Amino acid sequence: MKRREFLRNAALVAATSGFATNVMADPTNPLAGETASSPSGGDGGGHLIDSEPVLQNYAATSMGIAFSVTDWANGYVIYGEKPDLSDGKKVWCGGYRVSGMDNEAIHVRLTGLKPYSLYYYKIGADRIEYKDGYHIRITGNEEKPNIYSFRTAGERARGHFCVINDTHASWKAVNPTINKVMELQPSCVIWNGDACNSEETIAAQKRIFFKPEIDRKDFAANIPYLFCPGNHDCRGLANRHLERIWMYRQPEERKPRDWDLGRNFAVRMGDIALVGLDTGEDKLDSNPRFCNLFVSEPYRVAQQTWLRDALKQPEIASAPYLVAFCHIPLYDPRQDVNPGDLFPADVDDKHKGDFAEWQRTCSKLWGPLLEEAGCQLLITAHQHVYRIDTPNNEHKWLQIVGGGPNMTGKNAGHFPTVIDGEVKDGKLVVTIHNIYSGGVCGTVTFSNIRG
Repeated sequence: MKRREFLRNAALVAATSGFATNVMADPTNPLAGETASSPSGGDGGGHLIDSEPVLQNYAATSMGIAFSVTDWANGYVIYGEKPDLSDGKKVWCGGYRVSGMDNEAIHVRLTGLKPYSLYYYKIGADRIEYKDGYHIRITGNEEKPNIYSFRTAGERARGHFCVINDTHASWKAVNPTINKVMELQPSCVIWNGDACNSEETIAAQKRIFFKPEIDRKDFAANIPYLFCPGNHDCRGLANRHLERIWMYRQPEERKPRDWDLGRNFAVRMGDIALVGLDTGEDKLDSNPRFCNLFVSEPYRVAQQTWLRDALKQPEIASAPYLVAFCHIPLYDPRQDVNPGDLFPADVDDKHKGDFAEWQRTCSKLWGPLLEEAGCQLLITAHQHVYRIDTPNNEHKWLQIVGGGPNMTGKNAGHFPTVIDGEVKDGKLVVTIHNIYSGGVCGTVTFSNIRG
């Protein structure tokens, strides 16, 4: 199945299954039909917490923990370094001034953690009945008995990551993909974009990130995730504010200049520096199809400034291996594919397709910085076809393009992948797993330490 056909069919399935219904009942409310009612709470039936926790934004001294709720709630995390949580501290959702009371998703940030340290935690929430600022009461509490654990990042962490991409809520592919990740047990997972299609409701987003239709509902309860958005992850009314489900990076991790760059990351994990970038929409901002609703170009330029500084951070600059991640490839050896800068409407007789199959603009902005920093590996996605692009005269880094969600096995390279990178005996060994066949479709070993 071709990429465009897959996305069109996925959209039809979503529409007929009630995946994104009740949108725009009130045209002034982008989440109408789902969260349009005012806070009330009450005794409510059923479980208040209806998902496993999801570890977000892997870092050395902080961790994000999110979970789904069914009613207005004030959520929390109890964490500590003892397995029985006898030393547990309670941290409420939200930040300063007020808590993050919500009726869809709870986000808790744990800060002040120690690098490469093991922590245990469990989640809970108070059900809130809220009538106005003076009439509030707790009508119940739900604290899950399960105790989970995670390790923070840092220079002493185990250098082992996995990459998944272009899952597109295709559960037939997502289920074995996650099963492979759980088998490999990496230190963290990079979700390299297009987890979504075009999501119009919070319920649809929760189905993807909190309550996926897979065997391992605890897929991110003990293994932290990093998220590099794809072009589809910003399409749809709900996806315009994906931070309601997948929180931004810690403000302390970036300068005030870069606070809007909430998806970029630069994380040290053992001998590996992980750097994440957001290629944005795959069509030009000037393309009339999207009615001026995207501003990807200045976003990409701002990331260039962020990247220049991030690569100079001591823990990043000193890492033996530098691996970068972004959704849309920064190179393509084929001469006829759309490079993403065909002004004004993404079309040209010399190139096929009306969307960027690779990102020439991002390559010009970010490529020289990655080259200067000695980046050995760039892992991308987007094209739904697994491929390895070797270094050339323009760049010394190798590019791996992850596969897509197709599980028919009809076309070469059209299958889901898990890209597994691990430092073994001082070498970075990258193994690409073919999720359709169950075998290995490629292995690359890096021994050329930077510096």
